[in-house]
Amino acid sequence: MLFSVAIYTFVYFNTYQELRNRLNDQISRIQVAVSMPDSEGHVDMAPSRKDYNRLLESGFRIKLGNYTDSSKDISYNGGFLEIPAANKIPDDLRQIDYNGRSYLVAYAGIPGAVGDDGSAQLLGVLIIAADMTDAHQLFDDLRVTLIVGSLATLFIAFTLGLFLARKSMAPIGKVIKAANQIQNGRDLSVRIDYDGPNDEIGQLISTVNGMLSRTETFYRDLAEAYTAQRRFVSDASHELRTPLTTIRGNVDLLQKAWNKKPHEAPHLDEESLKQLSMEAINDIADESKRMSRLINDMLSLARADAGQTIVKESLPAAELVEEVVRRAQFIPHRADWQPADTSSLQEYFIYGNKDYLQQMLFIFIENAFKYTPEGIVSLDTVLYEDQIGIRITDSGIGMDQEEVPHIFERFYRADESRGVTPGTGLGLSIAKWIIDEHEGSVEVITAKGKGTTFVIWLPLAAVPVESQSAASVPKPEEAMEIPEMIKEEKKPFIKDFRRKPSKSDKTDKSEKLD
Repeated sequence: MLFSVAIYTFVYFNTYQELRNRLNDQISRIQVAVSMPDSEGHVDMAPSRKDYNRLLESGFRIKLGNYTDSSKDISYNGGFLEIPAANKIPDDLRQIDYNGRSYLVAYAGIPGAVGDDGSAQLLGVLIIAADMTDAHQLFDDLRVTLIVGSLATLFIAFTLGLFLARKSMAPIGKVIKAANQIQNGRDLSVRIDYDGPNDEIGQLISTVNGMLSRTETFYRDLAEAYTAQRRFVSDASHELRTPLTTIRGNVDLLQKAWNKKPHEAPHLDEESLKQLSMEAINDIADESKRMSRLINDMLSLARADAGQTIVKESLPAAELVEEVVRRAQFIPHRADWQPADTSSLQEYFIYGNKDYLQQMLFIFIENAFKYTPEGIVSLDTVLYEDQIGIRITDSGIGMDQEEVPHIFERFYRADESRGVTPGTGLGLSIAKWIIDEHEGSVEVITAKGKGTTFVIWLPLAAVPVESQSAASVPKPEEAMEIPEMIKEEKKPFIKDFRRKPSKSDKTDKSEKLD
């Protein structure tokens, strides 16, 4: 009992003191901007955006009292906090109760200019409150736990003698209990504990444990093989769909072009028809080759978790993106496809695998078309330091904040899209693996009902010296401009997915988005 009291006292005082120190530290660090007084001596005050965002994210309540004009008081989830008189500001922390919750409150006066007599007039007071309800609940739970634990200890000590008396029959009871547990369930990880002599009972328990171990290993290997097979089939069907879609689109285009009568398409002369046909045939040939290579490399996706790498080479960035832009128009869509000019990438190269990079971009574009039944899907590029950013924006359904961290998980699909749009939930997981293999990163900017923007950052293989001027490299805030349709949302959700830090990641792209 004394030990439980000591534990409770130690936890209580340490937790309370830590909260006090944290509150004092926060109120001493926050900066409050004060304007020049107007003709009536009134001033405007406001804490810095960085400070109050940090405090709000940490669960603090904030209120800023203005002694020059009470109508300019500012509250951040702290409307219940009372502003004390200028001469009655508490020097120490206070504890208040409001609406069934307990708060620890700190006060700090905001001084103005120093007068001739050396005294400074207080312009306002900053109040920060920390919710102690959870801490009190923790203390209550700890107290109950210690009391129950103490009683349980006494009970265990009382029954220990009885347990020792019946210990001689324990091995038989363990065998019966384990057998019933296995019979009534499917938990093959159950083992029979035995530390007695190696007699008939000991040999029986050892044999049963060995049998369970082999059975568990067999079923685990079988389950892993079945899961790998299902994942392989799903990946294969998803990977083959994109090139088949492009081939089907070109075939439909050729059929329509050759079946049109001269008066139905007067602008399509023989030379134009020939050029159109050659482009479509080349696309079909390229996609057929890519599909063959993808089939041969399909097993590499199944080994992605094992660290398999892909063959890379230096690729012209402009040619890579332009080819994707041209082929993307053949993907079925109802949204307006608006690719931007990519001529600014002419002198830049990406070190990567052409097939996989195009596959990754097609996944993002196809997703944008899929979830944008009406509106606009656009693609443009930005350059920042030694990286190229490929930005794919749609005005579709957008996502909730809770969904974004899971979108790159295999088989994950947002609840709203299940059963509404086709797909297996594998595309983005494959795209993320390709980005990781190219030492890149992806950022997501989304707002529910407003649309989504994916920005794929890839390191450049070489940056021309003559292209490193300030005019060719946008400022951080320009490189990651939030689309207008998402700006309308009060709090668009921004998420940066990154495999590991690299030299090109020294500048946090979250700062660019601010």
